[in-house]
Amino acid sequence: MKKLLFGLMALIGTFSAHAQGKKNVEFGFNAGYNAAAISTDDGDTDSRSTFNFGFSADYYFSTSWSLKGKLIYDKKGYDNGLTSGVTTDIKLDYLTVPVMASWHFGPDRIFYANIGPYVGFLLNAKETSFENDIKNEVNSTDFGISYGLGVKVPVSDKLRLFFELEEADGLTNVFKDNDGYDNWNRRASINFGVNFLLK
Repeated sequence: MKKLLFGLMALIGTFSAHAQGKKNVEFGFNAGYNAAAISTDDGDTDSRSTFNFGFSADYYFSTSWSLKGKLIYDKKGYDNGLTSGVTTDIKLDYLTVPVMASWHFGPDRIFYANIGPYVGFLLNAKETSFENDIKNEVNSTDFGISYGLGVKVPVSDKLRLFFELEEADGLTNVFKDNDGYDNWNRRASINFGVNFLLK
């Protein structure tokens, strides 16, 4: 799967694009597929298939480097957990704000790689078997690291479509009462979107 995705990115990379200039600002929005889970000391939970959508802003310090901020409605959690001995799904919704350094490279710098910290603010938390609201059992903030790789396809001088692979690994416990076992959010996503260049 990864070989196919990177092959697709290399194929798209044969298209030409205009390189970004210093002090350019690029705004965008995207939607994507999430595969979310929670990592524990005993391994990962079953993943939850869900979605995200968000907005981004990229400030270019040079043709190769920019600072990217995002605002994401991010659905996380996991499937097939246990509550009172009953199998249930855990649905966690966050407003996530990553701030990442972006390196732009390749032909006309259409490829990019991101990395940086994020903070997530809990919006909703539910388990599905009993339809219980479990927001009081979940920490209200989630801190971690976001990183990813993407490609931009030029449509015009100021409009680009993009495709990216992104991961977010939590560094803080999801649940308040963890019985001595650490637990962290994990989310991998495939995102598609559009960017608008302002000069």
